[in-house]
Amino acid sequence: MVTLLAAPAEPLTDAGDAQLIVAALLGIAAVVVLIAWGKVHPFLALILGAGVLGVVAGVGAEAIVTSFSGGVGSTVGGVGLLIALGAMIGGLLAESGGADGIVTRIVDRVSGRALPWAMAGVAALIGLPLFFEVGVVLLVPIVLLVAKRTGMSLMKVGIPALAGLSVLHGLVPPHPGPLVAISSLDADLGLTLGLGLLIAVPTVIVAGPVFGNMISRYVPATIPEALLPTRTPAAAGGAERGTAGPGADGPAAAGRRQADVDGELLTEDDLVNPGTGRPGVPVDDSGTETVRRAPKFWPAVITVLLPVVLMLLRAIGELALAEDTPGRRVLDIVGTPMVALLAGVIVAMFTLGFQAGFSRKQVSSVLGGSLPPIAGILLIVAAGGGFKQVLVDAGVGNLVADAAKDASLSPLLLGWLVAVGIRVATGSATVATITAAGIVAPLAATMDRPGVALLALAIGCGSLFFSHVNDAGFWLVKEYFGLTVGQTIKSWSVLETIISVVGFAGVLLLDLLW
Repeated sequence: MVTLLAAPAEPLTDAGDAQLIVAALLGIAAVVVLIAWGKVHPFLALILGAGVLGVVAGVGAEAIVTSFSGGVGSTVGGVGLLIALGAMIGGLLAESGGADGIVTRIVDRVSGRALPWAMAGVAALIGLPLFFEVGVVLLVPIVLLVAKRTGMSLMKVGIPALAGLSVLHGLVPPHPGPLVAISSLDADLGLTLGLGLLIAVPTVIVAGPVFGNMISRYVPATIPEALLPTRTPAAAGGAERGTAGPGADGPAAAGRRQADVDGELLTEDDLVNPGTGRPGVPVDDSGTETVRRAPKFWPAVITVLLPVVLMLLRAIGELALAEDTPGRRVLDIVGTPMVALLAGVIVAMFTLGFQAGFSRKQVSSVLGGSLPPIAGILLIVAAGGGFKQVLVDAGVGNLVADAAKDASLSPLLLGWLVAVGIRVATGSATVATITAAGIVAPLAATMDRPGVALLALAIGCGSLFFSHVNDAGFWLVKEYFGLTVGQTIKSWSVLETIISVVGFAGVLLLDLLW
């Protein structure tokens, strides 16, 4: 992985400690105020915040631009490519029906008390390559149907699914937050991935089935009938799946479109009139019909897990094999994040795309259609890398590192607390991860490889703390589950806090045992 720019030998300013502290606080405050109060897009807020930080710190205008641009470029080169490849795998998984098949196969084979555990497991599995929002869109129709069919409380089924998605989103690559933290701290990706999975399992259990069973007594949520598909997904063979009922729109319609192979990412207009810019206009789709068949269960599962397994094998090879052995060299190559994810995309084209009956043109449309939805995420991550670089180049990172040493404050606790503060203030897990990683990055230079990996995970845990009304995910969950604001705080906000605290406790436990 390409790492972000390191701190220069000499800071870009001669400002004293007090001025640097003020600059950092004002820069972060500018980002918080612009996002939370001014409703400015985080991409612009981070650019303006970096300017405020640099000016107050006494950095020249040209140096600010150079530092910010360098951070943006290195972040996109190191993280942006991986996010894009992960989105492509997720797009094929969603549009081919592979995600539906995995969910249905597992859910249909369990019942009773095991059902919440199965929902948590399947959410974690399909959450590996999918962004949180996409995972919610895919899972919600299934969650609602399962709750209605079994008569089980919506919270008992829904909370485990949300927990599985959220934990993977915050702790496990190739999601943006973990990738940014790993890149900023120059952590070992394979080791961080392995430790992240160790922490994720008990965290999902506590925040999912255990908490879901408890909160169902206090949040008697009812199934929003308007969001239910009119019929359940059909078996393999090309029948229509998840068709919307009359008058359906809003979030429900979005979920149903995701469940349909000609849905949100792959539209009829994409296939018949590519590049015409006429979405929604009736098209002549005669002659474009192809047989739709759901991808097989195990090929879909293997495709999802392939990049993760390759990266883990590389980490194992680093521990078990000598550097000059052929096996070690092979694992170093195939386990490189970009190579592992690229392999996942290529395999997914066959096991998910062609297996579902897509033509080459349709597979290309799905891959291309998976990129526009992540443009905003890539821009935020890139601008965050620039903000982080100005923070480091001005000397703020070294200042924080020295202060932490003098105060005997654990780097893990510091990283978690900084991420928590920014998460609660801005509502953005990505902004919290980027900023916290930039502030504590100098501390990573004094830590061993496992310590740096745990620091990245501590920041990821902090970035999930207490989602509330300034977080888009809060409103997504509220609308999909038909909750009131109070019910969403009692369930979703508390769920996120449990994930953050339990995950961080797991980080501290591994730190003691290592």
